[in-house]
Amino acid sequence: MKRSERLIILTSILVDRPGETLGLNDFSQVVGGAKSTLSEDLAIIKQALSSRGLGRVETVTGAGGGVTFTPALDGERVQEKLWELCGELSDPRRILPGGFIYMTDLLYSPIWAWDIGRIFADNFRAKKPEYVLTMETKGIPLATMTARALNCPLLIIRRAHRVTEGPAVSINYITGSSKTIGNMSLPRRALPLGARVVLVDDFMKAGGTARGMMDLMQEFQAEVIGLGVVVATAQPEKKLIDDYFSLLTLKKVEGKEVQIEPSY
Repeated sequence: MKRSERLIILTSILVDRPGETLGLNDFSQVVGGAKSTLSEDLAIIKQALSSRGLGRVETVTGAGGGVTFTPALDGERVQEKLWELCGELSDPRRILPGGFIYMTDLLYSPIWAWDIGRIFADNFRAKKPEYVLTMETKGIPLATMTARALNCPLLIIRRAHRVTEGPAVSINYITGSSKTIGNMSLPRRALPLGARVVLVDDFMKAGGTARGMMDLMQEFQAEVIGLGVVVATAQPEKKLIDDYFSLLTLKKVEGKEVQIEPSY
């Protein structure tokens, strides 16, 4: 096999299996070749991806070692993506009655969900999360891609318990903006006690839903090591959650004007 062909195949294997530690034998079974040759190929891939801010290829030494691909975007690319997303959300045609912004098409876009998931994952990866959780339903695509980038299981908190999921823990919570009472539920066997979790949501105004998810995690004695939201409103300034990571800040929706900008 030509080196150019091997490089393409090896890159495809790494990108398709983010967060997994793959040994040289895993690659050899697909493309053949001596381990020394594969090591040289992987070094070329590592340099190419790193130099263009498209991800990191890391070598793990030891008996159970190998190569791990970490999907990530460098700072410049992140800013480009966030300003592009701001441009999409600033379209006056997205303004709905009541001052809401239509976001569903972007949240359910595989391309946007993967970009957002990579940004979330890179922000939380150092804390070594074990699970990614979200509240149904708009946050599911974002949490799915975050979980894929982190190579973690995804769990979905539901508003109503389903008998097909067995015994569950359910709590009531009060939404921060409308002050209405809601319910959220998670199967007991879905999350082991004491797990390290990341919470993902699409939108936060006062933080009532996020506060509810954190309260639910206390029932599982879980350690919430991060909360990521796509859009957080500038008002109210004081949220029910103090420690969260938002990509965009919505400052104003007035008439046909939307004022939104990156949070960092």
